[in-house]
Amino acid sequence: MAQESCIEWTHSTWNPVVGCTKVSPGCKNCYAERMAHRLCAIARAASTNGRAPGRAANYLRVVNRHGRWNNRVFLDEGAVNAPIHWRAGRLIFVNSMSDLFHEDVPLEFIRQVFDVMNRCPQHTFQVLTKRPEVAAEYSAALEWAPNIWMGTSIESAEYAERVANLRRTGAAVKFLSVEPLLGPIPRLPLEDVDWVIVGGESGPSAREMKPDWVRQIRDRCLARRVPFFFKQWGGINKKLTGRELDGRTWDEMPIAAQLGATDARIANA
Repeated sequence: MAQESCIEWTHSTWNPVVGCTKVSPGCKNCYAERMAHRLCAIARAASTNGRAPGRAANYLRVVNRHGRWNNRVFLDEGAVNAPIHWRAGRLIFVNSMSDLFHEDVPLEFIRQVFDVMNRCPQHTFQVLTKRPEVAAEYSAALEWAPNIWMGTSIESAEYAERVANLRRTGAAVKFLSVEPLLGPIPRLPLEDVDWVIVGGESGPSAREMKPDWVRQIRDRCLARRVPFFFKQWGGINKKLTGRELDGRTWDEMPIAAQLGATDARIANA
């Protein structure tokens, strides 16, 4: 049930929730929506050929006939306990295909997910939300083990306010995913922030990211000694554009000691 990931800053993804609702400009060309559309096609083809569609069938519940999110979420009870069975420690991106703090995910279900994360100290869980106000509201009702990292997405200066709510959560490690970076953020708030990821948009209709926007954030991180991770330039072909910035790859990570048995090669901050 583990899904190995090609996302540069994690090892695996875990999706106890699927489906989402777009809430800000960064969601416009949602990669998860495109992936969900492909998984729906796989599920339909499997059913047509008399095969079990597996978990791909879950996406038929959350994608409309145009291949877009239908603004519903599906709670996959069968996926909740999966990390308990993964013996080797790893970095796990929680809900790459949804948002654990979506308005329609009940607190009790979120507590089930947190219970599993608390029971798996061998892993480091990277929870990322565009709804940090919900995470902050629920924070006191959740148990924040040191291996649970909490992040929020910020695509432009207009949404830098999300950092204030991120700070209100009980996570020991708080991080920012500045992806897709859609404009300059000269005053990105970094107080109590432990890690910053920056990346350009990829895939069809990818929007431009200017190099100076990236350098501005990198230099701000360097000045404040916040680990900086440059994920990609993006574009239609992200492999072609690569991920070097000013002649080097930026793979800094927060608090390498917390990665435990995970692959230490990516913890080179």
